[in-house]
Amino acid sequence: MKILVTGAAGFVGFHASKRLLAAGHEILGIDNMNAYYDVRLKQARLSELEQDAGFRFRHLDLADRGEMASLFASEALDVVLHLGAQAGVRYSIENPFAYLDSNLTGTLTVLEGCRRHGVKHLVYASSSSVYGSNTKLPFSMQDRVDTPVSLYAATKKADELMSHTYAHLYGFPITGLRFFTVYGPWGRPDMAYFKFADAILEGRPIDVYNHGDMRRDFTYIDDIVDGIEAIVTRTPAAASDKVPHRVYNLGHNHPEQLLDMIRLLEDFLGVQAQKNFLPMQPGDVYSTFADITETTRDYGFVPKVPLEQGLKQFADWYRGYRGSLASPTKVAPGS
Repeated sequence: MKILVTGAAGFVGFHASKRLLAAGHEILGIDNMNAYYDVRLKQARLSELEQDAGFRFRHLDLADRGEMASLFASEALDVVLHLGAQAGVRYSIENPFAYLDSNLTGTLTVLEGCRRHGVKHLVYASSSSVYGSNTKLPFSMQDRVDTPVSLYAATKKADELMSHTYAHLYGFPITGLRFFTVYGPWGRPDMAYFKFADAILEGRPIDVYNHGDMRRDFTYIDDIVDGIEAIVTRTPAAASDKVPHRVYNLGHNHPEQLLDMIRLLEDFLGVQAQKNFLPMQPGDVYSTFADITETTRDYGFVPKVPLEQGLKQFADWYRGYRGSLASPTKVAPGS
């Protein structure tokens, strides 16, 4: 298939593109390469992808309506994997308008392109943050998600609503994926585990919110990509629905204590962290926990990588990546 991957230079977009390329698909990647975090990491991911002849890249902003319309008009796309977005819960409190442009306008340009040019299936990234202040665990697809606690979460819920509307109006299959705390090699430097690794090896204290009493359904990137590949490459389960739009949880289905994650990272990096214990931050939730019943039923999704194994692989990659930044002639190592 010919697949458009938005956010191809991002963490999940990079790994998903690599997997789909390995399976023989043609990938057109787009990304605006913004400076939300170190652009050198995005460039290193792109360098890896560009080694495959099946990959093409265009530097493009999702919110650019004219350029996005031209892209869809000039490319006969089979599937769109829409992963491009402005990420980050805390950043959304400080920079709200970035989320309006990227997450709302950007998703709308994708929806419009898909419906006008006969895309067979749109798969897009949502987030576990849509569950907001829900206290019932695990988070189920049957739970209400109308109490977001961050603007980021509100934009992701809006993406789900817009997608449902387009599926209803135009009848093409759309599938949303609620990711749960994705981690691993080539990850996002704004994520807690990555920031902790930076601080630990630089001898800086790490900020531990809610005094460490938090739980997260940490999900290794390879497991996430297993789910993405299954959903992108199979007949959409939603195709036969009256409104062909479904949303699925992609999580490990096994929450871990934040302090346990920190302990493992300390062990793998060989350095004890200095911990700065702080109260809960605005926009945070106490626990995330994915009910993956529907994802397993419809697509055979079964996470395989335990936190200890996944963090070890991240730590091994991270040391090499830090070394590549210290030596500009080197290229960041593969995972």
